[in-house]
Amino acid sequence: MKRREFSLSAATAVAASAVTLPMATPAMAQVRQFKEGKDFQKLSKPVATEAAAGKIEVIEFFWYSCPHCNAFEPVLDAWIKAASKDLVIRRVPVAFNASFLSQQKLYYALEGMGKLDAVHAKVFRAIHVEKLKLTKDEDIFAWVGNQGVDVAKFKEIYNSFNVANQARRAAQLQADYGVEGVPSMGVAGRYYTDGTMAGSMQTVLQVVDYLVSSVRKG
Repeated sequence: MKRREFSLSAATAVAASAVTLPMATPAMAQVRQFKEGKDFQKLSKPVATEAAAGKIEVIEFFWYSCPHCNAFEPVLDAWIKAASKDLVIRRVPVAFNASFLSQQKLYYALEGMGKLDAVHAKVFRAIHVEKLKLTKDEDIFAWVGNQGVDVAKFKEIYNSFNVANQARRAAQLQADYGVEGVPSMGVAGRYYTDGTMAGSMQTVLQVVDYLVSSVRKG
């Protein structure tokens, strides 16, 4: 989803969220060679990663309200579960304008409470199936309470300096990778790809596998 597409109509959003994306596997990445400048970009300035030595960081940039991110989520989740142990995979919520901040804070507050694995997919469902906007603080607080989350503790973390700092770091990382749309992927602090470049999100995962293989080879 590109920056200019954030005003998608409800009908378009429903159609996009209903898309079923085929699963990509590491073996599929060997079917073809991918080209720099076409299927992916090599960053002009490498970005520092959080991965330990011997590990390769892969990032998904996303936005909870993006219908394409919603459609991609189960495919990405399956890919993550099948990923090699040398990959460190993390999600980074984007903020193309100030209205995105509440959902960034939602993500990092859930993470801080250790509730992300249990609630992350439910956020997508609430927005894209149940049609809840979850863009305002009070709506988010009410919703997380209905998920069995301790609201008082959630509010404390949501409004904390740590979460604000995580959101700032996410915005910086988004800028460093030159993210222009979501969902999109960053690899090893060196490469960036998205559905527009690769042609589809299925192909994006093949490109990621290809780039990971290149990183391993040095």
